[in-house]
Amino acid sequence: LPTRLSYFTLGLVMRLLTQLTQRQIIRRIVKQEQINIIHQPIPVSPKEPSMLFGMGVPIIIGPMNGGMDYPPGFQKLPNKTVNFTIFLGRKFSNIMNQLIPGKKQAALLIVANERTRKALPQVACKQVIEIVENGVNLSIFKPLKSASTSLPIKTYYVFIGRLVDWKSVDLLLLSFKKASLNFPISLTIIGDGTERDKLEKQAQELNILSTTIHNTGKVFFAGWLSQEKCSEQLQQSDVFVLPSLLECGGAVVLEAMAKGLPVIATNWGGPADYLDTSCGILVEPSSREEFIDSLANAMLTLAHSPQKRLDMGRMGQKKVMQHFDWEVKVDQMIKIYHKVIAEHLVSSKIQS
Repeated sequence: LPTRLSYFTLGLVMRLLTQLTQRQIIRRIVKQEQINIIHQPIPVSPKEPSMLFGMGVPIIIGPMNGGMDYPPGFQKLPNKTVNFTIFLGRKFSNIMNQLIPGKKQAALLIVANERTRKALPQVACKQVIEIVENGVNLSIFKPLKSASTSLPIKTYYVFIGRLVDWKSVDLLLLSFKKASLNFPISLTIIGDGTERDKLEKQAQELNILSTTIHNTGKVFFAGWLSQEKCSEQLQQSDVFVLPSLLECGGAVVLEAMAKGLPVIATNWGGPADYLDTSCGILVEPSSREEFIDSLANAMLTLAHSPQKRLDMGRMGQKKVMQHFDWEVKVDQMIKIYHKVIAEHLVSSKIQS
């Protein structure tokens, strides 16, 4: 099954069965350990029902992130079966959340953005706050050296992510080919997935495939790497590129920013929530051809300006440290737990 179709069909059934099993375990733990709050962070879909209700303690669900479609210029990309299945799922989400009332009875729902808030079922709890779901482990993703502002011999680009269709690495390869004709650049693709063989074949046909890293005008597929190895590769790169057309979040964007890299990404979904002109370039997904051209132009813009890359990298790093450090976000969640518990105690006393 296609990735999205599998997620909304077989995946949904399996996740609900898992939650059903979890209910029994959670009930026992709440009673034995005198737990006074439950936090359910996954699944992140705003429309997916939650089996966690009636536990005797307040339940927080989130941060959720979703409610996304392809950009208007790419609406025809998914096949009709996938589109129809997603359409039906969204239409029946209110009924499902009425029958399985976890989100209806929750004490608090957390969403990553306004788009996700609007995607919540109509029957969902009205106590909703916004907190971006992603963060960065700054003990792993931290800069180790300062970038040079002198014009380099060549510029190193890097992509990190699953190799699935909606990440649009096929378009990145076409953009890279165009840009490489005008400046000495290289591209490293980190990650694995169902599209890898197809993408390597495409790179070979474009005559840009390399078996070694950082070859001028070439693309190297590094495969899956650990977080520590990804951090090392970011450190050796100049610009991070994420051409995804259906990215609800994009934690890897924040990780690249933490390493002091400027980011080129699609002006759609999660990356558009994280980036602004101070720390990256957002490419409009207006149409396939325009997107390829604009992405290539963005790559060339940063290739020609080391100072711009350095300035953007510093601003992105500052933004991550202020708003997306996991330590900061943990403190934020603890305050929310205390607030919800206090409100529950007051409500219980009033009812008594």
